[in-house]
Parts: sequence; C-alpha cells; structure tokens
Amino acid sequence: MVDDVSPVYEVRYGWDRKTGWVVVGSVFFSVVLLLPGVPLFLRVLGLALFGGGGALMAYTAMSHKVAFRVDGTGVLLGGNAARYRATTVHVPWGDITGFVLWRQSTGVATLPYVGLVRREGAPALPGDGPKARAVVRRLVSVPEDVAFASRAVSGWRLDKERLVVAVAHFAPGIPVREHPSA
Repeated sequence: MVDDVSPVYEVRYGWDRKTGWVVVGSVFFSVVLLLPGVPLFLRVLGLALFGGGGALMAYTAMSHKVAFRVDGTGVLLGGNAARYRATTVHVPWGDITGFVLWRQSTGVATLPYVGLVRREGAPALPGDGPKARAVVRRLVSVPEDVAFASRAVSGWRLDKERLVVAVAHFAPGIPVREHPSA
C-alpha cells in the first residue's frame, strides 16, 4: 500500500486553547472597562491593550495564514498577521544548517519557538539590525542569528514528529535539536 501522507509540513494560524482564553479574557476586561466609574485614562489604555490585543489575536486565528512550512524549496517562516507580507520570509535549504526548538521565558510561563541555524553569510532577515541585535542579545538564550530566524509557536501547534519527518525527507542530515533551556 502506498502512503498518501505528504512529507510537506505546513501549519496555519488558528484557534487553540491559549488563543481562545486570551480572546475571552480580553473581551471580559474590555467590558469591565466600559462600566460606569472607570477613569477615562484607564478606559483608553485598557481598551487599547485588551480590545486591540484581543482583536489582533482573533484576527490572526481567523486568518488561517501559513505560520510555518517545510517543503522542497526550504522553510517559510510565517509573519505577524498585522504585517504578514512584510514579516513573512522564505529561507532556502541552501541557507539552513539546522533547526533549534527553544523556549523564551515570559515571566511566569515560557513561550516555545522554532528557529533555524543558517549558514555563515546568509542574507539578513527582516528585523535584523544592530539595534535589534543589541536588544535580542540580552533577552534570549539562543544566538542572535537563530532568534531572528525563529517564530513563536503561538496561535498554532508544532508537531515535532512531522517536522523531523519533513526535514529528513527534504534535507537529510540537517539536525532538529532542542536547545538546552527548552
């Protein structure tokens, strides 16, 4: 019997438990901010934060845009839904030397990331610059190059087994490893 499962690994933005709870919480706090007696400055700041943030998360989930894709041409790192075209980048296999699964501390929790190790001399990715590197260097536990070639696993689910199968199929010998802090 022939296996009909494609080796292409593609994940799209969508609804997950975390996104749902963030949107529900944002709606709740937005409604509370509209109650009488809430100071105007609090109302404006809170609605911008909770209303805007919740709306952006809902828009991202409903957009179903590609968040991450591994195929025969390389890897597509899907961008921010608000600026999808400007922040989405395709990295060809010739520029990739490895994958890194890592986590970023966000205070009380950690946020998983999938990143690429790229060859020396590979073209810069969007957002990469001296000022950004200075900030990133202090915030993340992975090299700056990996951080700029990473995407947060937020609004989509990473299937590590399917990722490993796709990488092995399209780029045998390129490792998928977990960063020690992951």
